[in-house]
Parts: sequence; structure tokens; C-alpha cells
Amino acid sequence: MAFFDFMRRSSAPEAAAPAVEPTPPAAPEVRAEVPAGTLFNGLDDPALLEFIRGGTDGAYGPRTASLRNMAVLRSLALISEAMGMLPCSLMEDGPAKRVAKEMEAHKRIKLKPNGWQTPLEFKSTVQLNALVHGNGYARVIWSRDRPIQMIPMESPRVKAELGNDWQMHYEYTRKDGGTVKLAQREVFHLRDLSIDGELGMSRIKLAREALNLASQAERAAARTFAKGVMASGSIEVPQALSDRAYKRMQDSLDERHSGADNAGNFMLLEEGAKASKWAQTSADAQHKEQRDHQIEEVARAFGVPRPLLMMDETAWGSGIEQLGIFFVQYGLQRWFTAWEQALARVLLSESELERFFFKFNERALMRGTLKDQGEFFAKALGAGGHAPWYTQDEVREVSDMPASNDPAAQKLRPPTGQKAPTNEPAQTP
Repeated sequence: MAFFDFMRRSSAPEAAAPAVEPTPPAAPEVRAEVPAGTLFNGLDDPALLEFIRGGTDGAYGPRTASLRNMAVLRSLALISEAMGMLPCSLMEDGPAKRVAKEMEAHKRIKLKPNGWQTPLEFKSTVQLNALVHGNGYARVIWSRDRPIQMIPMESPRVKAELGNDWQMHYEYTRKDGGTVKLAQREVFHLRDLSIDGELGMSRIKLAREALNLASQAERAAARTFAKGVMASGSIEVPQALSDRAYKRMQDSLDERHSGADNAGNFMLLEEGAKASKWAQTSADAQHKEQRDHQIEEVARAFGVPRPLLMMDETAWGSGIEQLGIFFVQYGLQRWFTAWEQALARVLLSESELERFFFKFNERALMRGTLKDQGEFFAKALGAGGHAPWYTQDEVREVSDMPASNDPAAQKLRPPTGQKAPTNEPAQTP
């Protein structure tokens, strides 16, 4: 009942209205949706813009909008998968440096972070969130002062802030809409570049203009293939063809000169027809250059060398090997340190910090060929007169081989060309 009808209604009973068949409910309006609990970080959040436009991507919605750019997807996959693949161990410092296999913190990051994820899957998930959103989170479940599980949390569902007690406080929004407040000790927090020291900045947001330009270039290319004229040339005739002649020429093109099977066949033209091949225009060349430039912009944002994004301007050889080393040193080394220090902050107590530390084994990405490994191990064992720094068992361990039963394999050998010390007394003159 309308508002003015209510005001006009008297105290007298109304006459019975004639029966009217109920109108079937209208079909629900299709709207863009996001999972419950998804948070948007400001009006310039790319996820919010994607949500307003109605662009969803299956169950993930606007959270994967930036991953539709192939250069971004390749860059994030390279870094996330490398961090997930490399082993991270808890080491005990001291003269006899060793892996602290008995510590629960080591088991969580090296063997079993939780009940449904492998270490590779866990580290890749947290790393991907840190790259996309600037912050990667995982809830740490404690029992009797021991970390028994590390559960990744989606970054858009987490609200983090520094309290007046100089401790970080977190609020996680569950999928059902409920919230959970967590203390600093209960959250593993991996930050990207940060201005205030509280929250990391999203590189996706910082490179928003470059990514938007790349997205527009991709849409322009898609429209060209979908609606643009893709003919490679034209056939000119001096006068209009009859319907029969036109049909005959069209059938000849479709049946004898179309497709890969007819590549290289000669075409016979009638009625004074002349074939003209269309060359690539300057606009086409500039479009390709623009797309290549946007790939370079993405590579610059994430510190990934262009050849690793499948750009073919560099020949494969020793230069690619050096680019791989460059990627490890300048693209991944920062994340190695960030992971090691963030793990120590949340999983180790003040007393344990003096004895233990986390360490990634980046050598797995820099092993090189078997020939290179052989030359390195030979020098490490003392070949060529070098002072040895590896024992035979240490070389076998790096090569994923079991230790030998020879006691001499656990001692450093003298450099090649020098005699091993003996227990015989020195000769008197």
C-alpha cells in the first residue's frame, strides 16, 4: 500500500477488493558477486573496479582480474613457484651448524604446514597473496607453546593495524561473514614494500596504469581478431562480375586456395583479374611494439628478466644462464630474507632467536650443468692446489646422495699435490 493511500484511509472498513491472480515473481537480476567476507581497500582497488563492472571469474571473482594479463601471470608464477619449490630449514647456529629437525617450527615449514597442503602449496599461496595484495598471511595454531599448524588466509579478508601497545592486531573475516580477532603471535605476516612498516604495498596497484594500458591493448587485439578484416590481400577486376562468375571465383578460393593443405598453390585468375597483397601497416607494427613494451613494464615491476617471460629477442646460451643468476639475486633474494625473518619473528621465542635461524637453500636454482657441478666439487675437495672447504660426505649430501661409511670421507682432504699428514715422528738429523 502506498504512503498517500495510507494517509487517506478512513476508519470505515474498505470494500472487499476483487480477487486478482498473483503476478509471478520477476526473474532475479543477474549481478556480479564476490565471496562473503571479501574486503576492498579503497575506491581505487582494482578488485572493486572489476566488481562494479560485473566482471567475475568463476568462484574467484575480481580477485584474479590482474592474473588475466599473461605477463603478470608468468611473473607471479615464476616467483611464487620458485619460493614454494625451494626448501627452507630451521638451522642451529654454532661451530657444529646443523638442521634442527626435532623443532616443531622446522616441521611446519619444511614438512607439513597443515593437514591439507604440502610445503610447496603453502609457501606458493602465501607468496602469491603477498605479490598481488602486498601482504601474505597465515594463521599459526599454537599448542603448549608449539606451532602445530599454519593456515593461509586470503589477504582481502584480513584487516591489520598497529595498536597503541606497539603490537600488530589482525581481524580475519571468515567465509560465513563472521570475524576472528588474532594477536601478533598468531599470524605469520609477509610484507612487500612498505612505507609505514605496518602493511605492504601492492605492486599490482602501483603498476595500475601500465596494467590498464596492457589490458586495453589486449582487448584491441581481441577485437581485431573478432571483428577486424583479416584478409591478406584483394583481387581486382576491371568490371563487375556476373553472379555466376563471382560464385565460381569464390568457390575456387575456398576449395583450392584456402587452408594449410593448399599452401604454395598457384592461383589462376580470369576476366583480367589482378591479385594485390596487403602489407603490414605501420599501425600494426606499432601495436605489436606497444604490447612488447607493456610486457617489459610488467617485468620491471616484479624484477623478472624479459627472456623468462618468453620474449624471443635473446638467444639461448650463456647469457640466459647469467639472467637466471640475475633473477635469483635481484628478484628472489629479497623474498628469501623476508621469509626467513618473518618466520623467525612469529615461530621463535626471544631465547631461540639467539640459537636458531631459518634459511632457504637457493643453491637448488643455481646448480648449473653436471659439468659445472663437477668443476665446483673438484675445487671444493682441493683439486688444483686449492684449500678444500667440502668433505666427500658434504659433496654427497649436496648431490642428494647418502653418506658413505668411510670415516675419511668426513674429513677435509689435503689439496692435490700435498701429502696427507701422518702420525710418524719427525726424522732426526
